[in-house]
Amino acid sequence: MTYPPDPNNPYGQPQQPQQPGYGYPQQAPPAAGYGYPQQAPQQPGYGVPQQPGYGYPQMPGTIQANNGYINIAQLGTVKIASMGQRFLARLIDGLAISAILALVMAFGLAGALGIAKDTEDCSTYTYGSSAYVDCYNQNQDAAAGIFGTMIIMMVVLSVFNLLYEWLMVAFVGATLGKLALGLRVVKENTGQTPGLGGGFIRFIIPIVGVFVCYIGALLVYLSPFFDNSGKLQGWHDRAAGTLVIKK
Repeated sequence: MTYPPDPNNPYGQPQQPQQPGYGYPQQAPPAAGYGYPQQAPQQPGYGVPQQPGYGYPQMPGTIQANNGYINIAQLGTVKIASMGQRFLARLIDGLAISAILALVMAFGLAGALGIAKDTEDCSTYTYGSSAYVDCYNQNQDAAAGIFGTMIIMMVVLSVFNLLYEWLMVAFVGATLGKLALGLRVVKENTGQTPGLGGGFIRFIIPIVGVFVCYIGALLVYLSPFFDNSGKLQGWHDRAAGTLVIKK
């Protein structure tokens, strides 16, 4: 026994060291690099669904970090068509329309030449004679027929151009050139095809620009370069509420 006695051990009994696992329960040391409290890591696939590489889903019509992608209702995240793709689509459309126009013009010119062959040289007849008058009247009818043929040809070409651009975009959402490159014109707020109204507005604005020495139409087609929203919307797209996307 030691003097003075230990107040915690009045009988002087030697104390045995506590063995691990006995006595009061012990807490396991915290894992390296973590403190209290610890949260279990989130497993992928839980919580709010995320678009690859873009964080939380954004509202429809929102450009994602100006990287050429946009979120559209019912379509999700889609890529905006580049100006190069739109130019190539317009070029393909121009070639297709030119081929059709050339075919129509060939038929029109053939008809006009056929009418022209029926004309006669009235100088062989005595001026003022009944034969001269008949020849003159026949030549006048032939000239009117040629003029009428040319007018009909121009009307057919104009109507075809109108129906091609307007109806294809309205109901299909793309012309032949856009289909070839996988482009599509959609309504920005719904993701649907533009319909008759939207397709007509989108078509008629460049046509109106044609009457300003074609400069207006050129500015309309170049206007997507002036769009600082990142959507590459031309003036005709903004008026119709449309976007050109890559499917």
